[in-house]
Amino acid sequence: MDHEKGTFGTLSTSFQAELEPQYADLLLFACCLISGLMDSTIYSAYNTFVSMQTGNTIFVGLGASSQNLRPYGWARSLTSIGSFILGSFLFAQLHRWLGSRRRGSLMVSFFLQSCLILLTAGLVEGGAISSTLDGKLSQKVPPWDQEVPIVLLSLQSAGQIVASRALGFNEIPTVVITSLLCDLMSDPKLFLLRNEKRDRRIIAFVLTLVGAIVGGWVTKATQAISPILWLTAGIKAMLVLAWAFWRAK
Repeated sequence: MDHEKGTFGTLSTSFQAELEPQYADLLLFACCLISGLMDSTIYSAYNTFVSMQTGNTIFVGLGASSQNLRPYGWARSLTSIGSFILGSFLFAQLHRWLGSRRRGSLMVSFFLQSCLILLTAGLVEGGAISSTLDGKLSQKVPPWDQEVPIVLLSLQSAGQIVASRALGFNEIPTVVITSLLCDLMSDPKLFLLRNEKRDRRIIAFVLTLVGAIVGGWVTKATQAISPILWLTAGIKAMLVLAWAFWRAK
């Protein structure tokens, strides 16, 4: 009994430990790659982003003037925006409740993100959700079940940027490129030999771009979105394990 109490106490202490943020940017870079993979893949299938909400805002605006040629595309984009907002609120509350940089909050956050992607992949792979890539523009009314993956994946995308803020790496938002590029080129220390924030921004941009390219090619070759979903879910699961063994302060 004492041994069990000791084990539980050790796990509880580890779960509540505040983690050392040094080198945590390496894990956030993986999130940038995921955003690129995810957005290029989901856009190919549903003509909607689940991470980058600037594009979705423009799609909604075009829909208001009936210039969005995608059938009910404004509705899918609006769903993504709303889900991202909700996800940001919920994940922020989770970090606030468990502790922004505690091992437990980061593990739970990324575990939930991984589960949301796994659930989406399972629904798509099992045929419960439509993921047709052909003829989507010719549909007068798109399958409304496509709202489900948009909701789930937009929620998990919000978890990434909340985590980047919690860890203090505002220069790696993981889901936004526009502000990242502006901050990069506005940096007064842009041309210094040593500039960690500049380097992080460049790496984040490149990985997002690489992810988008890879996601596009894989989707084109397989005519399916499930391979990328399984891949990104696996990456998120590895991040959960990384937080489990990350060095505490």
